Amino acid sequence: MVENLSSSGMDRITGEVASLRRLLRGRTGQERAKSVFALCFIDGLSYAEEAVTSAIHWGLDDIPLIGGSAGDDLKFETTTLISNGKVASDSAIVVLVATDVPFHVFKTDNFIPTDEKLVVTASDPDHRIVREFNATNAAEEYAASVGMVPQALTPLSFASHPVVVKVGGEYYCRSIQRMHADGSLSFFCAIDDGVVLSIAQPKNMVEATRAALQDVERKLGGIDMVLGFDCVLRRLDARNRQVFRDISKLYRTNNVIGFGTYGEQYRSMHLNQTFTGIAFGERRAAE
Repeated sequence: MVENLSSSGMDRITGEVASLRRLLRGRTGQERAKSVFALCFIDGLSYAEEAVTSAIHWGLDDIPLIGGSAGDDLKFETTTLISNGKVASDSAIVVLVATDVPFHVFKTDNFIPTDEKLVVTASDPDHRIVREFNATNAAEEYAASVGMVPQALTPLSFASHPVVVKVGGEYYCRSIQRMHADGSLSFFCAIDDGVVLSIAQPKNMVEATRAALQDVERKLGGIDMVLGFDCVLRRLDARNRQVFRDISKLYRTNNVIGFGTYGEQYRSMHLNQTFTGIAFGERRAAE
């Protein structure tokens, strides 16, 4: 457990993770290095997931990382983590696992960027709050872009009309958490002045997830089970579009277990409105 994220230096976190990695490799032997993966669980209200995920990633070297941000059932008050009987907030837990079972880490989402752009022109980066898009009140501009009125915006609206940012040629979701009385918007991910966001058009969630799982199944030669981290906004969107039963059936068919999250970690990235997972192959494939 890494405590006091808000006051921790990222170098310290990288150092602690590197020490954990060396300890595990000392126990398992260098030849097992490629059979190791890392899990992380982070306080979803810490405003620190990007920096912490990056710091953990650096300490892991070549070990793949997968994880999720702890939530509190959309209350946005406090989240807690438990490790070895210790309960804490403003913390993260890192777990290293060595195994002979074949595995594959992956992510999937279900949105396509449109040409509708929102430029952040006033924000509070420390608290992930956007006050203005395109020099206009954030809620008013967002609502106009998705064909709604600000008074009608709810978590379901944000789940159904996500915004994405382009990083390294690939689009990543920057999900809106909630609207405040002054029309400012809180985000689940880091935000800053000058960031250009695109309104996204959702794809069929069931088909996109099925395709991702089929791809993983081909790579592993069969799926025994999947440990998954599924964004809370995906669940809201699935209910809103009346595909919750279908997506649940798909998870049961592929033996998916795991967590609903306030954000997802994948290698060095902190993501939103995404399903990240680690799939394990059949044990006989490892023999």
